[in-house]
Amino acid sequence: MALVGRIARAHGLRGQVILNLETDFPEERFQPGAELFIERKGRVEPLTISSVRFHRERPIVGLGGVETVDDAEALAGHELRVPVERLAALPPGTYYRHDLIGCRVETTTGAAIGVVSDVEGTLAGSRLVVDRGGREVLIPLAAKICPEIDPAGKRIVIDPPEGLVDLNLRD
Repeated sequence: MALVGRIARAHGLRGQVILNLETDFPEERFQPGAELFIERKGRVEPLTISSVRFHRERPIVGLGGVETVDDAEALAGHELRVPVERLAALPPGTYYRHDLIGCRVETTTGAAIGVVSDVEGTLAGSRLVVDRGGREVLIPLAAKICPEIDPAGKRIVIDPPEGLVDLNLRD
C-alpha cells in the first residue's frame, strides 16, 4: 500500500482530524466517500471519508465511525494508505515516491553513490535522500541531474555538477 497522509491531530469536537499530506494530489485523494486504510493493533482497517475541507492547504477530514474528539485523538500519528493499484497514472517523467525508494544511484561513469532511502519535497521540487554508507546525500530530482530513472530496474543514473555529492552530504 502507498502512503498518502498521516493523521496529525484531532480537530474540533466532532471527531475530525487534520492530515499531514504525503501526496501531490490532495484534492483528488481526499474526497467524501474515498476509502483509506489504517493499521491499528496489527490489523489493517478501512476508513471512509465522510467530510473534507481544506484549511491552509491541509485537509480537515471527517471519518466514518470517528464521532468524538477522543476517537479522533486515538488516531493521531497513524498513517493513511491506499492500495498501489488505486494510484492514478502519472505523466511520463513523474514518479511515485515508493517507486524510487530502494533504487541504486550511480553516476554516468558507473560510480556507486548509494541507495534511495526517501524522497523529500513536492511535485514542484523534490530531492532524493540517498544512503551512502550510513550518511545521507541529497540529490535534486531534476532531469539534468537525473537523466536516467528506471524504477522497474531499481536504478537511477545521475550526472551531478562537480562537488554536488560532497556538498550535499549530511550525517
